[in-house]
Amino acid sequence: MTVIPETPLRERRDIQRPNEVGITTTRADGVPKVKGEFEYASDMRMDGMLHGATLRSPHPRADIWSIDIGPALAIPGVHAVMTHDDVPGRKVYGMEVADQPVLAINHVRYQGEPVAIVAADHPETARRAADAIVVEYQVLEPLTDAEAAMAPGAPELHPQTPDTPRLHGEGNVLRHVRIRRGDPEPTADVVVTGAYEVGMQDQAFLGPESGLAVPDGEGGVDLYIATQWLHVDQDQVAASLGLAPEKVRLTLGGVGGAFGGREDLSMQIHACMLALHTRRPVRMAYNREESFYGHVHRHPCTMRYEHGATRDGRLVFVRARIVLDGGAYASSSTAVCANAACFACGPYQLDHASIDSYVVYTNNPPCGAMRGFGAVQVAFAHEAQMDRLAAALDMDPVDLRILNAMGPDSRMPTGQRVGEPAPVAELLERVRAMPMPPVEESDPPALPGGVANATHGEGVRRGVGYGVGIKNIGFSEGFDDFSTARVRLSVEGGEPLVEVHTAAAEVGQGIVTVQAQIARTELGVERVAVLDADTRVGSAGSTSASRQTYVTGGAVKAACEAVRARLQALAAERGVTDDPTAVLEEGEAIEETVEWRHRPTHSLDEDGQGDAHVQYAFSVHRAVVDVDTELGLVRVVELATAQEVGRAMNPQALEGQIEGGSAQGLGLALLEEIQIVDGKVLNASFTDYLLPTILDMPPMRIEVLEHADPEAPYGLKGVGEPPNISTPPAIAAALRAATGRELPRIPVRPEHLVGLDPEEAFMTRYGALFEHSPWVARAAWARGPFTGIDDLHAALVAVVREAPRARQLALIRAHPELAGHAAQAGELTDASASEQASAGLDRLTAQELERWRALNRAYRERFDFPLIVCVREHTKASIMGWGEERLGHAVEEEIAVALDEIAKIARLRLEELDT
Repeated sequence: MTVIPETPLRERRDIQRPNEVGITTTRADGVPKVKGEFEYASDMRMDGMLHGATLRSPHPRADIWSIDIGPALAIPGVHAVMTHDDVPGRKVYGMEVADQPVLAINHVRYQGEPVAIVAADHPETARRAADAIVVEYQVLEPLTDAEAAMAPGAPELHPQTPDTPRLHGEGNVLRHVRIRRGDPEPTADVVVTGAYEVGMQDQAFLGPESGLAVPDGEGGVDLYIATQWLHVDQDQVAASLGLAPEKVRLTLGGVGGAFGGREDLSMQIHACMLALHTRRPVRMAYNREESFYGHVHRHPCTMRYEHGATRDGRLVFVRARIVLDGGAYASSSTAVCANAACFACGPYQLDHASIDSYVVYTNNPPCGAMRGFGAVQVAFAHEAQMDRLAAALDMDPVDLRILNAMGPDSRMPTGQRVGEPAPVAELLERVRAMPMPPVEESDPPALPGGVANATHGEGVRRGVGYGVGIKNIGFSEGFDDFSTARVRLSVEGGEPLVEVHTAAAEVGQGIVTVQAQIARTELGVERVAVLDADTRVGSAGSTSASRQTYVTGGAVKAACEAVRARLQALAAERGVTDDPTAVLEEGEAIEETVEWRHRPTHSLDEDGQGDAHVQYAFSVHRAVVDVDTELGLVRVVELATAQEVGRAMNPQALEGQIEGGSAQGLGLALLEEIQIVDGKVLNASFTDYLLPTILDMPPMRIEVLEHADPEAPYGLKGVGEPPNISTPPAIAAALRAATGRELPRIPVRPEHLVGLDPEEAFMTRYGALFEHSPWVARAAWARGPFTGIDDLHAALVAVVREAPRARQLALIRAHPELAGHAAQAGELTDASASEQASAGLDRLTAQELERWRALNRAYRERFDFPLIVCVREHTKASIMGWGEERLGHAVEEEIAVALDEIAKIARLRLEELDT
């Protein structure tokens, strides 16, 4: 006979005595966490429970020919081994696109994809059993480059099959967000361009994924889980179990950090499958290495930018192409793609924008939500561009930003009015006015390298840089963003007590404390108990997008107001004051449940226009760094920041959010990157994945602005993400100031700072040979070493010839028109300007110019790319005659001619460079 254990009852949280909103309140979980007494999800145990383990694919891309579970089942103590055949309901899941198998179905798309699950008496037995499962794979070539994945003819990673319908657009592009505002071909007095890259960052939460599934003996299951979104988990788990949602009850376990990495499912379905199959509680807990495979990461990103401005510094236009590597499955990539597009121009006013943001399937690990959600990547690029523009204009970088700073009546590139408050210029002024840190005089602990005594100041240079960030608060693009709160007022032991019940996930950010503060403020009751978050109350949405204080705070406030109204009505009815002890008798209670929404948002149209967001938050950072320019060592001396918060709900907790977000931004700027080669993770541990420690984190100056948002509860703004957005570009700018190097990629490594990286030295020398296409030189580097110019040129040309057609076309389109609008506006690269001048294209009569314009128009209409000619081998007349002749070519023939001409241009540039 199988004994079904009683579902454990979670005790109500301790009664708090919070302060009112706006006054620092000590968090109830603070002391237990410091003392090691807080119960995390991984600490949960039950008598008679089994332990779950997961078999994961060692290959990033492979077909599965067979799975033999017999050897695992033969191990004593093993109670269950399950594969995709055992999934009782829907076999796939996903927050936005249900494209991810619960357990791999005939194919794996990334290293670490779950293939089978095991339940056993002991965790080591479960792991041995998982290792004993025999899987026969046919290993396939992984597709790990996002640009290559976009190319026509690339293997489709999610093709439509009889069993799986197409859930996205054509090929491997999961989403393309296109924003067009203003003139499609604007001109400017000064133009700067740049190519940038951001590596894959991990959320690196300290508590790995864990949960406990308990069958109820009636076909249902209770799941205690560390997550960010209880109700979306419930819906997905229930669908895959083939159960009604009410049969799957979730309770939030103690969460050891999240930062977006717990928004997707990890072992939720697996634990419940094993528990229902064995009729025993099943605990699953990942170790650190498995955690790296068990959750999504920040999207790696490549970006190409062009900024144009007037001579006095006013921004005219921004053009940007953004490519995000979404990895093997969709997760929340479609929303990240939209955010990257919306915030690609930064918090600056401009009338003309042309943005293309893509997110692409590859065989790299899945990427999804992480603090900053698409705004982090583009902030690194748009802030580097503002510094480049300032240098080109000979302006102070802060003055340039202030001149172009958004205000409440500014329009986003999407056409949406920014709204109150938007004090971007004030934030910049306040940070600039903060005192600078003193220069340490050759004190080794205070120099780069610290107590390692690596330097006594020789070669140490100081740099200062600024970064500005903008981020939406809450869900966007028409998503029904709401939260539910149940508030109960009673009298216990002669004292009033307020109980607050929501499903808002406390992941360390302090939402439990804020809910208690709101109840104290609205009802005037000192004693408040915030009940455990679970699915017995309506959804609170995800703890993400810096939204919980806004949306769940709004729900708690509204529920308290409803309770207060009923209390006052009852007091009037009974002829007493509205003091709860006068109105209610022992055991009586007033309870209200409210579902609260902010104002609606709307989808973007085909040109990326629309009121997609509900609120915008802004932050500014100044970084001061010392760099040993001989050793590549860095010490961040100080971070200074100002942030618009609307209303500081819990001031001390707010400071903690700003400090923590800044630390995470410092990690991305200098240390943190998941190293992936051919789709395989090389550093899945905190030994090799480098995190900033207390020794890396500098002192901070923090200034908070409280300009109320008239539409938000208490005028507040979400505060968790903005510090993470403006820190990396500020640190990168400070490193550039100290070293004079371009540093177009983060995290910045020591070899980048001292020029010891031969690949980066090669890129510095040859990266600009092909117009706005450094990828050619990057790919050629791998074919070295080179014996001379002929050898190098042959490698460069071979890279172009072997590139996917989409990349070849992108290379052709990166070239300017001959005597076109870029030439007339002075926007050509130095090399192109010199070449066109050599053929006299800079000295055209009005009649000649009109003829060239007609040729360019006809050529673009015919081929959809510019006419490419190695002009140093021609005259004006011969170029014109040959161009008109080439209008008769077939498209494929003309592409071949254009690539030949590009090869000639590169050869001449190479000879000139190495002369």
